Amino acid sequence: MTTKAPATIEDLYTLPDNAKAEIVNGEIILMPPTGDMPNRIGGSVYISLRQHEGKTPGRSYTDNVGFTVDLPNRGSFSPDAAWYIGPPAGMKFLEGAPVFAVEIRSENDYGAYAERALTMKRVDYFSAGTLVVWDVDLLSPMLSSPTTRTIQTTQEYFVAATSPMLNPPCPVGEST
Repeated sequence: MTTKAPATIEDLYTLPDNAKAEIVNGEIILMPPTGDMPNRIGGSVYISLRQHEGKTPGRSYTDNVGFTVDLPNRGSFSPDAAWYIGPPAGMKFLEGAPVFAVEIRSENDYGAYAERALTMKRVDYFSAGTLVVWDVDLLSPMLSSPTTRTIQTTQEYFVAATSPMLNPPCPVGEST
């Protein structure tokens, strides 16, 4: 019986066409390109975060940056936008989790399986040290108004406006 070795960070560096992927349960999980709305929202979040560089410790990152972590079931994250306070890594992936991560749902991020996977990913973020994770559900009725956005922290749902570092592109409201 042949046993396959768990995927490594070096394996991510060698993916063809710089494909977006994460290491979960020892395997490389490819992440398909996203659509119009999720990409534009991610860009808006990044632009908002970028305005805080130099005023708040840390740096903003766009989609497809790699963050290496050492969890039993996960070796990396690649959020849609992020804020990171660790050291620069040059051309390599950043070491450790971002303090703020944004996961914007694409059209295939819905249904029971996707909900479980996204919940497990948020748990992984918090286990790795991320303090705030936004699960941006573009189909949610809460986003039908430009004044609401649900976010999750390690403790509870809260209003992001309470944190000056996390000034999102539109005001936020509390979860129901």
